[in-house]
Amino acid sequence: MTPPLVKRYLVALDRHKWAGLAGFLVVLGLSGVAALQPEPPVSHVAEGVLTYSSPPVTFSTTGTALQQQGQALTGRMLLSDYVVGYAEEQLTAQQVELSREEIRQNAIVQVNPEEEGEDAVFQVLVSYQSSDKELAEQTANLLMEAMVEQSRLFNTQQLSNVIDNLNQLLGEVSGDLRTAEQNLERYVREEGPAIQAAQDGALIGGITGSQQQQRQIRLTLQGIDAQIRSLQGRLGLSPDQAYASSALSADPIIANLRTLIYQNETQMSILSQRLRAEHPDMVALRNQQQAYDQLLRQRVAEVIGGNNIAAPLPTSQIRQDSSLDPARQQLANTLVGLQTQRDTLQQQLAAVTASEQELRQEYTSIPNKQLEQARLQQEVALTKSFYDQIQARLEDATIAEKETVGNLVIAQPAQPGLVEDQGRNSVVILAVGAFVGLLVGGGLVLLLDSLDATFHTLQDLQASLRQQEVPILGLLPAIPDEGDGLPLVVSANSPYIEPYERFRGNLRRAAGGRALKMVLLTSTLNGEGKTVSAYNLAIASARAGKRTLLIEADLRSPSQAKSLKVVPDPESVVEPLRYYGHLSDCIRLVPEIENLYILPSPGAQSQAAAILESTEMRRVLEDVRGRFDLVILDTPALSRYNDALLLEPYADGMVLVTRPGYTEDGVLAEAIEQFMDSDDVRFLGAIINGADIPVQMPQTPSDLDGQFVVEDMENQEDFERVGSRSREL
Repeated sequence: MTPPLVKRYLVALDRHKWAGLAGFLVVLGLSGVAALQPEPPVSHVAEGVLTYSSPPVTFSTTGTALQQQGQALTGRMLLSDYVVGYAEEQLTAQQVELSREEIRQNAIVQVNPEEEGEDAVFQVLVSYQSSDKELAEQTANLLMEAMVEQSRLFNTQQLSNVIDNLNQLLGEVSGDLRTAEQNLERYVREEGPAIQAAQDGALIGGITGSQQQQRQIRLTLQGIDAQIRSLQGRLGLSPDQAYASSALSADPIIANLRTLIYQNETQMSILSQRLRAEHPDMVALRNQQQAYDQLLRQRVAEVIGGNNIAAPLPTSQIRQDSSLDPARQQLANTLVGLQTQRDTLQQQLAAVTASEQELRQEYTSIPNKQLEQARLQQEVALTKSFYDQIQARLEDATIAEKETVGNLVIAQPAQPGLVEDQGRNSVVILAVGAFVGLLVGGGLVLLLDSLDATFHTLQDLQASLRQQEVPILGLLPAIPDEGDGLPLVVSANSPYIEPYERFRGNLRRAAGGRALKMVLLTSTLNGEGKTVSAYNLAIASARAGKRTLLIEADLRSPSQAKSLKVVPDPESVVEPLRYYGHLSDCIRLVPEIENLYILPSPGAQSQAAAILESTEMRRVLEDVRGRFDLVILDTPALSRYNDALLLEPYADGMVLVTRPGYTEDGVLAEAIEQFMDSDDVRFLGAIINGADIPVQMPQTPSDLDGQFVVEDMENQEDFERVGSRSREL
């Protein structure tokens, strides 16, 4: 049996043979043109050797590094525009016209062509090919001279670039160094005295002295407080009251007013014994007493300066406060003086305490200031170190510039030689061309086949269905077409009846435990053989003794009932709904096959979807379900119409018909994904129509009664998956 890969390639070759033949002929023609080319003219090549020159003793590390970099050269770098231009100018001066492109095309530069092992010597092989022997030698020598000079110029340019970069960097670093030094100087000028005071102990001494001064002031305050308490106990007055009493007692006007008030009160007391209160003299004395009181209060306000403005003092209180004798007045003055001294000391204590807090805060910030000063000093040191390094590198590069020499020297001048012509073997070229042409043609065939989405072999179609976990219900062979109608297995002894018997048996098993009364057949594209499969399945079911009805539900195409020698009603095309309304008239008995009935299509209809959804069609489907053992619905392809999906709710299951050479990968995958993901569609599986399988004659009558083993499934898992899918539905 032919392997599937070989069979697939043969199918692809049959379909794309002209493209493969064209590719083969093109490659073969190109090889023939190459074989017929004339022999090339005699050519000369001049070869010379450049080597790395050991540098003289240098005093600079930069020069030594550049000498070592000279060994990292490539052929493209050596054959630069400068080298080619130099050779062109020298040849032009000698009246030899040679363009730069010609020089570059014929020159070959190989770096270390004989490098072997660790003792390899740096070498550059320079060769130039030309038909003129002297021109080849002259050009090769000019190229070598230019490479030597280019090496020296390269080192000089590198050093110039290094010096320029160092000078630019030196200016930037110098500015950074000045900035760092200025920052350090400013910080030392501002914070240096505080840091020095902390280091010398002056700040600690100031804090200690402040604390000692505070203790002394507190001791003095305690003594003054004791004296104030003693004087308050003797006088019975507070310092403020003592001040007011002393001031009032020392005022002569208040003393005179007090005397007048006392005399007036004495006179009122004497007259009150013999005169009534309404007596004019008594009234005059009272008025005079009120005037004296008013004057006294005014004078008190003037003397004490408004200390008692919260509530005006009564006369009795004024007389009491202004009645200090000289001794008590001296004690009151002493109490007032002590209070003043106490207030002064408290203010001094607050000032000393605030000064101590400031000293303490300054002492707390000393570590941060010291760290900041250390950071600024370190920044200056690092910048100074970087500045010194740049200056050292600049001096080293300046010395290296004066020591600059080239890296390359001419070890061997160019020596001309004859290029050996190995010749061409036309037969070998043609043979290689034919072989390559076969590869190109075969590859072109495979490329075109890979771009085709159609399944062209049975194996590819089976693999795709199994990959999508679709049960394969049958492999149906291609039936020879013997007439104008459909290729049907009308004869009971036809060798093609057995695959359809297997298909019918697989359908019965796919239904699981429930009866399969109505099956819908559809396909993804036209030409996949769904109508042939539906007709032959109906014939196989009728041969097995089942009362079978085939409904042509494809109202987009003409009826194929004439293949069974059944003539459709000619008036059904005009009135399809009336046609389906008389069930006894539209269902026809097939004359040559017992138990087989057919409901022919009325022909192509412009309103096919409306007819399929009509009440007449629904009644037909409900009626035939009870009258027949099996009803088969033949519907249009899914890629053009959705008629199959309109009829699917009335069927017990849907079968998808596929065929190698017609079914396309993307369309099939999309339809299967839609069916498998839907909970409403009862999808039973697929069949492969037109399969390339052997066909044998049935050996016993029992082979035709429908009791067949499932042989077209690959293994038992496929069959179990069919039953599981049916039970889920």
